[in-house]
Amino acid sequence: MQTTSFELSRNAFGKLILTTAGETYEGVMPVRAFPIQTPDNGIALVSQDGREVAWIERLLDLPASVRELVLDELSGREFVPEIEQIIGVSSFATPCTWSVTTDRGATEFVLRVEEDIRRIGDSLLITDNHGINFLIRQPTKLNKHGRKILDRFL
Repeated sequence: MQTTSFELSRNAFGKLILTTAGETYEGVMPVRAFPIQTPDNGIALVSQDGREVAWIERLLDLPASVRELVLDELSGREFVPEIEQIIGVSSFATPCTWSVTTDRGATEFVLRVEEDIRRIGDSLLITDNHGINFLIRQPTKLNKHGRKILDRFL
């Protein structure tokens, strides 16, 4: 369902309330269609039962107050740290422990199998042994040491 005009607000419990022409939906959640390639385009607002009740073509087309509500809700649901530097790995055989610096600080994670590194366009998505995804948006911009480590696993 595509909706071109709607109102979005929060209730007293912090849940998003979507009001369209004659319909009100409580507890809607924004879901990105393409979270890595085009995070600001194609966002569905889905009801509590998982049905799409509104569509946002571009975040920039929304009024600032509505855009802030959507982004705030998305940030609470999405946790994908971006790897900025690969410091080292414990081994070139899996499973192995990676030491990295992300946009959220330094951390270590365990890579179970090489197949947990996936290409998505020009980016890489790495899933650790706990199911947490780490993103390398532009692998070619990593330093030489980091690129050499990645090459061993790709």
